[in-house]
Amino acid sequence: MNSSSLSSPMAPTALLSVSDKQGLVPFARVLIENYGFKLLSSGGTANLLEDAGLEVTRVSDYTGAPEILGGRVKTLHPRIHGGILAKRGNQVHNSDLAQQKIAHIDLVVVNLYPFNETISNPEVEWDEAIENIDIGGPTLIRASAKNHENVAILTSPDQYNKFLEAMEKGSGSIDIEFRKKLAYEAFELTAKYDICISNWLNKKTAQKESSWLKEISLKQVLRYGENPHQASSWYSSKGQGWGAAEQLQGKELSTNNLLDLEAAINTILEFGYSSESSKESIQPASVVVKHTNPCGVAISDSISSALKLALNADRVSAFGGIIALNSTVDKDAALEIKSLFLECIVAPDFSSEAREILSSKSNLRLLKLAKSAIDKAPRENIRSILGGVLIQEKDDVKTNPNTWKVVTERKPNIKEKNDLEFAWKLVKHVRSNAIVIASGGQSLGIGAGQMNRVGSAQIALEAAGEKAKEAVLASDGFFPFEDTVNLAAEKGISAIIQPGGSIRDDASISACNKLGISMILTSKRHFLH
Repeated sequence: MNSSSLSSPMAPTALLSVSDKQGLVPFARVLIENYGFKLLSSGGTANLLEDAGLEVTRVSDYTGAPEILGGRVKTLHPRIHGGILAKRGNQVHNSDLAQQKIAHIDLVVVNLYPFNETISNPEVEWDEAIENIDIGGPTLIRASAKNHENVAILTSPDQYNKFLEAMEKGSGSIDIEFRKKLAYEAFELTAKYDICISNWLNKKTAQKESSWLKEISLKQVLRYGENPHQASSWYSSKGQGWGAAEQLQGKELSTNNLLDLEAAINTILEFGYSSESSKESIQPASVVVKHTNPCGVAISDSISSALKLALNADRVSAFGGIIALNSTVDKDAALEIKSLFLECIVAPDFSSEAREILSSKSNLRLLKLAKSAIDKAPRENIRSILGGVLIQEKDDVKTNPNTWKVVTERKPNIKEKNDLEFAWKLVKHVRSNAIVIASGGQSLGIGAGQMNRVGSAQIALEAAGEKAKEAVLASDGFFPFEDTVNLAAEKGISAIIQPGGSIRDDASISACNKLGISMILTSKRHFLH
C-alpha cells in the first residue's frame, strides 16, 4: 500500500474493537461491500458483527493466541501490532512481516472502556473503576496514530460517515491530511483519557498534584478577545458550567460577554438559585454587571420587582450590561428587559411568554443555565500569569452571620442586620478596593477597583446620594485609618461591616462609637483582584 492509499495488492484489513458499538454494523458492511475489506475483530465486537451476518476473522484465530485473563489480553500481540506499525515501503519491515506471516492492517476502529462514565457515579467502587481502565485500546490507538502515514484510526462513531465520504471522494484512498487529522484526534482522546484516570486517582488517594492536568475541549473560536486585535478561544468541560448553558437566542457570545456572565452568576449565587429538581423556594434576586463589576443588585418578593430595583440602582451603568436572575424570567421581567439595551440575560429558565416578548430583540443573548450545570463545575479559580497559571479555590464560602462580632457600643437593629448581610454578600464580588452602600435589599452605590479605600467610598457614597442616610456600608478589606468611617458618617451611614484585622481596628471602632455608627467585624476578607 502506498502512503496515500488504503488500497493494497491484497484486500485491505480493518481491525474493529469497540466499546461503543453504535453504527458499527452498517459501517462495517460498507467497508466489505464497497471497498472489499476483511474484518478482524474480537470479543463482543466480533459477536455483534457475526450476528449481523458479516464475515469476521477472530483475533485469537489470527494470532494463534487465545484471549486470556478474562479478556484483559486480546490484541496485545506481535501479529496485531506488527501489522499496524509496519511502514509499507520499508524493506526491513516488509521482510519481518513476511517471515512472521503478518498481514498489513490498514484501518483500526477502536474506542475505549467508559472510564469517565463509570466514575461519574459517586458511589462507584474502586475495583469497578480500575477494571474500566482500558489497556489494549489506547495501545492500538497510539500505534495506529503513530503510523498514520499507512494506517487510518477511527475512535468514535461520529467519524464513520466522514471516513466513508473521504473514501468515496478518493475512490478508495484516504489522503494524508485526513489521516493526520484522525491521528491528532486519536492522540487527543488518549491524552484526555489518561488525564481523567490521573485526576480520579489523585482525588481518591489524596495525592498532592505535581502537575496540573485537565480534560477541557475547544467549544468555540470566538470572534476576538477583550479587544478586536486579540485572538480568543473558549474551552469548556462537557456538561459543566457555561459549556452546558443553552443559548436560546441572540448573537454569538464574545470573550467579554463570558467574563461578565461569570461575574454575574458568581454574584447571583450568593442569593440562591432555582433548581430544576428542588421545590425549595428562594428569594428572587437580580444582578446587573458591567465590566465584571456589579452595578446594581437587589432582592425582592418577585423576580420582576428584584430586576427593577437592581436596574434602578444605576440605570446609567446598566446600559449595555449583563443581567443574571436566580429564578424563571416571567412576563413582567421580560417587559422590563425589553425596554433596555442589554447584552446578555442568564437565568435558570424563561417562561414561554417571556421568550415571545424578548424574541423581538434578536441580538439579545438569552442563556438558560441549570443549577445542575453550575454544581458540576469544579471549585477552581484559574488565572494565567507569565509562563504559568495560578490555581486557587473559588471564594464561594457561604455567609454565616453567627460568626460575626459587633464591636461597637451601638448594636445594629433588625433592618440594619438584614442590610449588612445583603451588602456583605455583594461586596465580595466587587473588585478591590470595594465599597458597597445598600438599604432595603437594594444596592445604592458601589465603589470598585480604586487604589485606596477612601476613593472607593467616595464613589459609592456619591452614587447613593441622599439615599445613603440610614443605609449601611460594606468593605471587602479592613480600615487602616478612620477616614472611611468619618466620610460614611458625613453621608448618614448608620452601620458598617468589614473584616477587621488591622492593627488600627481600635481607631475605627472608636470613631464609630463617637459618631453613633454600628460596626460588625466578620474576621473574613474578600479581596477580588
